[in-house]
Amino acid sequence: MFHPEHPFNDIPLLPPQIILETHSVLKACVEANKELAKLKMAERLIPNQSVLINSIPLLESQASSAIENIVTTTDELFEHAEGHLSTVSSATKETLRYRQALYQGYLSLKTRPLSIATVCDICSTIREVDTQVRTLPGTTLMSESSRKKIYTPPEGEALLRQLLTNWQNYLHQNDGIDPLIKLAVQHYQFEAIHPFSDGNGRTGRIVNLLYLIDQGLLDTPILYLSGYIIDHKSQYYEKLLKVTSEGSWIEWVLYFLKAISATSKWTSEKILSIQTLIEESREFIKLKIPSMYSRDLVELLFIQPYVRIPNLIEMGIAKRDTASKYLKVLAEIGFLREIKRGRDKLFINHRFLNLLKQK
Repeated sequence: MFHPEHPFNDIPLLPPQIILETHSVLKACVEANKELAKLKMAERLIPNQSVLINSIPLLESQASSAIENIVTTTDELFEHAEGHLSTVSSATKETLRYRQALYQGYLSLKTRPLSIATVCDICSTIREVDTQVRTLPGTTLMSESSRKKIYTPPEGEALLRQLLTNWQNYLHQNDGIDPLIKLAVQHYQFEAIHPFSDGNGRTGRIVNLLYLIDQGLLDTPILYLSGYIIDHKSQYYEKLLKVTSEGSWIEWVLYFLKAISATSKWTSEKILSIQTLIEESREFIKLKIPSMYSRDLVELLFIQPYVRIPNLIEMGIAKRDTASKYLKVLAEIGFLREIKRGRDKLFINHRFLNLLKQK
C-alpha cells in the first residue's frame, strides 16, 4: 500500500500487470513512431554528425538540468562547451557534466548493452563522485510548492538491486511490446526505484535517449525530450505519481508518447533549419570571401559556434596567423561576432545560436 511518508518497498515488478496496448495508446504510439522515424531520417541530412552532437544534446542537457532547478543560459553553455571552466558558474559546470554523461553513455552502447552499470556510470559523471546504489535510508521527494513529502522510494540495498535487475531485464526482454511503450514504462520504474541518493531524474532522462539508440530508433542522442518535460513539468510529476498512487499507467504512457511525438517533430524541424542555415552560410562565405572558403571551415563554425583561433589550427584549416585573419575577416563581413574574454578572443556564430534558442 502506497503512503507518501513510508518507503514504497512493495513497488510492483515489471512488466505492469495490466494491458497497456489500448486503442488510444496504440494510436499515440503510431504517431510517435512516425515522427521518430522522420527524425532518424533528418539526422542523416547533416553529413558531419558533430554539428548535431555538439548542439542539440547541449540543449537537452540544459532542459533536463532546469527540471532540477539547475539553471544556466544557452550562451554560457556553448561558450564553455570545450572545457574552459575557470570562471564558469556551478550550474553551467553541472549542466556540462550532464552532456558529458550523455555522450559517454552513447559511446558505451557500442561495447555493452544498457545496464545497471551504465546508470551508475552516468550518475557518477553527473555528480562528479563515484555513485553506487544507495545503502542508507532517508531519501524522500518533496513537493516544490508545499514542501510536503510526496514520495518515499524503496529502501535497502538488496531490494534496490533486485528491483534494478528486474528493470534491466525488462529493457532487453523480447516481449513484442512496442519499444516506445516500454520506454515510458521503464522511465517510470527507474524514477520510482530512485536508486541513488541524488541525480536520479537526470540519469533517468539520459537513459531515455540511450534506450532509443539501443533499440535502433535513433542513431545519435539528439531527441530534445526534456524540452517537452520542462514545458509540462507539473504534468510530468503529477502523472508519474499517479502511477504510484492510483496505478494510472495509461495516462502516463499517453503523456510520454505525446512528449516523444512533439519533441521528435520539433527536433526534425530544427535539424532542417540547421541544414538550411549551413547551406546559406556556405553560399554567403563563397560570395564574400571566395579565397578563404572551405567546407571544413564552415562546418567548424557550426561544430564550435564559439570558435577560437586554436580550433582552426587543431582542425588543420590554417596556421595561427592565417587562422586569426580568417576569423577577423568573417567578423568584418558580419558572419561572426567578436568578443573578448580576458586575453582570449572568441568569435560567435550568432545566427546559429539564435536558431538554437528559438522555440
